[in-house]
Amino acid sequence: MATKAYAAQSATAPLAPWSLDRRDTTPHDVQIDILYCGVCHSDLHTVRNEWGGTVYPAVPGHEIVGRVTKVGDHVKKFKVGDLAAVGCLVDSCRECANCKEGLEQYCLNGSTGTYNAKDKHSGGVTYGGYSKQIVVDEDFVLIIKDNQPLEAVAPLLCAGITTYSPLRHWKVGEGQKVGILGLGGLGHMGVKLAASFGAEVTMLSHSPSKEADAKKLGAHNFVLTKDESQVRKMAGYFDFILDTVSAEHDYNMYLGMLKTSGTMVCVGAPPTPAKIPAFNLIMGRKSIGGSLIGGLPETQEMLDYCASKNIVSDVEVIDIKYINEAYERMLKGDVKYRFVIDMATL
Repeated sequence: MATKAYAAQSATAPLAPWSLDRRDTTPHDVQIDILYCGVCHSDLHTVRNEWGGTVYPAVPGHEIVGRVTKVGDHVKKFKVGDLAAVGCLVDSCRECANCKEGLEQYCLNGSTGTYNAKDKHSGGVTYGGYSKQIVVDEDFVLIIKDNQPLEAVAPLLCAGITTYSPLRHWKVGEGQKVGILGLGGLGHMGVKLAASFGAEVTMLSHSPSKEADAKKLGAHNFVLTKDESQVRKMAGYFDFILDTVSAEHDYNMYLGMLKTSGTMVCVGAPPTPAKIPAFNLIMGRKSIGGSLIGGLPETQEMLDYCASKNIVSDVEVIDIKYINEAYERMLKGDVKYRFVIDMATL
């Protein structure tokens, strides 16, 4: 099936119109007309080959919401006309211990990303949501309610689950003091979710201009991280810090803000390794961890939770022809807080 898309032809080429072939629906597949697709920092890293391994042409996009237009004979969860969503994964081995636990993102045999991953069906690579349609196995398609604006639901498929999963795994909730480091696409969802779980939330940011927004999103406190006196006051304060920053930064400063037995979890991926003296962990039984999106059951749980609490992303909807400018603005942090492409413009 010929499908219109936007693709990068090389690491230095701007995204531009391209046509790709989607597979015909198999008995277990759902075909979706894409209505909105969020723009994630991973899209930019991939099209510019900043992580290596990009196969061109590359069609990014893994925050997808749309409407079902066709279903295979064995599909049980969806019918034509239903709303549906696709996140960062379109397949996994389904047989390893992690897959059986609903942790497909940690598939021991390698999960299949929504784009730039080996496509088990075509033998080529997967193409993402900057396109008119997508065909995905039912087991990797998510149910969304129609009580929320779809464009604002789209970023939940990556930014939402990336922050929800660690907050749930480390049991963040009432009576806990939580720091959210960085107010971008991930950080703004971290603030909303941690506050909704009943934690006392503090935004940690080097930009004084972010304070008003952080409080509007649900943060109770704001700490300007370049003000040494404010940082000193936070020594030993937090039970949990969610680090969403993808730029180089000093982890040790934030480990110093953790209480005894506190945990800091990284969901951002800076380009340089962390330099952490062992004593900064040993002296307070502190932990530093990482977390990657969520499995399919947890992603569905997150979507249902957000629908019940009316939590969505703050978005700026764009025409797909604006995508290259949007990337430049994203690099400068000039978006509140997620670009979303209106696929009707393709």
